[in-house]
Amino acid sequence: MDAATLPDLDQLDSKALKSLILALHDQVFSHQKQLTTQQEEILSQRQQLASRDVEIEHLKLLIAKLRRQQFGRSSEKWEHQIEQLELRLEELEARRTKETPAVKESAPASTVAARSVRRPLPAHLPREVQKYLPQQEACPDCGGQLKHLGEEVSEILEYVPASLKVIQYVRPKLACACCDRIVQAAAPSRPIERSIAGPGLLAHILTSKYCDHLPLYRQSQIFARAGVELDRSTLAEWVGGSSRLLAPLVEALRRHVMAAGKLHADDTPVPVLAPGLGKTKTGRLWTYVRDDRPAGDGTPAAVWFAYSPDRKGEHPRSHLSNFTGTLQADGYAGFEHIYEAGRIQGAACWAHVRRKFYDLEVAHKSPVAAEALQRIAGLYAIEKEIRGRPPDERREVRNTRSRPLLESLKQWFEETLGKLSRKSDTAMAVRYALGRWEALLLFCDDGRIEIDNNAAERALRVVALGRKNFLFAGSDGGGESAAAIYSLLGTAKLNGIDPESYLRNVLSRIADHPIKHIEELLPWNVAASLQLPIQEAA
Repeated sequence: MDAATLPDLDQLDSKALKSLILALHDQVFSHQKQLTTQQEEILSQRQQLASRDVEIEHLKLLIAKLRRQQFGRSSEKWEHQIEQLELRLEELEARRTKETPAVKESAPASTVAARSVRRPLPAHLPREVQKYLPQQEACPDCGGQLKHLGEEVSEILEYVPASLKVIQYVRPKLACACCDRIVQAAAPSRPIERSIAGPGLLAHILTSKYCDHLPLYRQSQIFARAGVELDRSTLAEWVGGSSRLLAPLVEALRRHVMAAGKLHADDTPVPVLAPGLGKTKTGRLWTYVRDDRPAGDGTPAAVWFAYSPDRKGEHPRSHLSNFTGTLQADGYAGFEHIYEAGRIQGAACWAHVRRKFYDLEVAHKSPVAAEALQRIAGLYAIEKEIRGRPPDERREVRNTRSRPLLESLKQWFEETLGKLSRKSDTAMAVRYALGRWEALLLFCDDGRIEIDNNAAERALRVVALGRKNFLFAGSDGGGESAAAIYSLLGTAKLNGIDPESYLRNVLSRIADHPIKHIEELLPWNVAASLQLPIQEAA
């Protein structure tokens, strides 16, 4: 009922007026109730949106915190947690975008929801220009001639699906009209003899398998969707052939790594099919990292991987037979024989010490572990300040500021150990640190040495990720091939070079490249000569 439908009030008796007032009251009350319900729904939606935004920010903070707490092999449990949180974060952000009304580019900034600052699109990407001219050929107001005033340029990022193409090598035959001599150009070299795979295809397969953790059988399925049948066995043959072709380059990389005065070393288990048994055995991938950039050294960083069928100490002894200097590694007993000769000295890892106390603090809320973590954090805060400075300056700062903290920490360890049960986990963590104390102090005496062995553990992370997606190797030979490719891909990433672009370039040249100049194909030399796109160094 509205004003237009109201009856003449002067003609109504008291009973009719009362009835009309009650009807109007019910109508107003109904509208108020409906409005209240709508307001409550809006408030509830706002609270849900606010709660979701808070959860998104909390998840981002938690993921960042977990990433800072990752260390080496035992980080696989963190990786699982991070993956689950990333999935939850993706779901929340997708829902927020789906449920938020679209805002036109021309809308004022005040109407656009707060979001992270958009980075400019990379300059090295090819640009396709599409011009949109006004429909009017003359001024819509006065009919006057239009002249160019300027233009607005905006960009979107588009994806062009990967495509395959066939390159035909056409070599005409020419015959001499006088002597019937036939002349023909020599056939161009192929990365793998009598193979149909070009260097770009081989680079893509290797990068997909060892960098993006995509098994060969899945790659075969992807190629099939593009209408090209490439059996998994064919792809496997190409992987082995590429590894054989790249062997001299990997050897040059090994020589570069072993020429360092300090190395980071670590190893990780890899499942390998045992011949004829249908079961798996445990092989080993060893990694050796040369990276002195934190000490202000401009020598290119590099990583060399080696495969062995077991974890016997003879393998690292063989790998390090020509190395002299400092080896930063964990407490693996196989390294002890290397240190005995005096040619190599061992530097222990504070990240390993910290990890033991961190696990205790998480599991038991141990006050001893909490204090140990706080004291170790003081050492890392100093390291953060001096990262990238020259060795002499780092050594001076460490002796001035870090060594007093270390002396206090040792005294506290010894006093605490006397108050703990000998069989407790906390006592074992304290004894682990005290048992390696001299090796843990070595970084104070040499500015080139790092406080931990995280450089090697970061290099092995790609192996752990790949291990989740597929059985690592079908044989010891497969493990050796993987070590070779991991070496080149890992070194390219350490130097901020796109791994696939690097491999594509090398595979297109290496068949005809003089073996005595093989060092010219190392990642940093290729990047310098061809100006490959540089990414953030690993």
